[in-house]
Amino acid sequence: HVQLVESGGGSVPTGGSLKLSCTAPAYAYFTACMAWFRQAPGQERELVASIDRDLRDKTYDDSVRARFTISLDNAKTTVYLQMESLQPEDTAVYYCAAGPCDEYREWGQGTQVTVS
Repeated sequence: HVQLVESGGGSVPTGGSLKLSCTAPAYAYFTACMAWFRQAPGQERELVASIDRDLRDKTYDDSVRARFTISLDNAKTTVYLQMESLQPEDTAVYYCAAGPCDEYREWGQGTQVTVS
């Protein structure tokens, strides 16, 4: 089973910043889309940000649009999520995913982000 490896989570104060990283095997990384999802306790998993390699298009959930940035490093087969101005409502487990844009097939194990 392909494993995407996330890192960079942690605990920060309100207004702080974190940068999440997700390294994927090459054949998973070079699929059409890579994305970050998050799941807060008692809530469903939600899409935070995605990047469509074919369209060179980035999408963001409205709640993070002005604060988070998704980016790729092809040489490192790594996708990043730079998070600024973090708020308590951003507290969640963050997962990276790869695959066709309408069906993410590969997932990481998740990394905890706590804002207080």
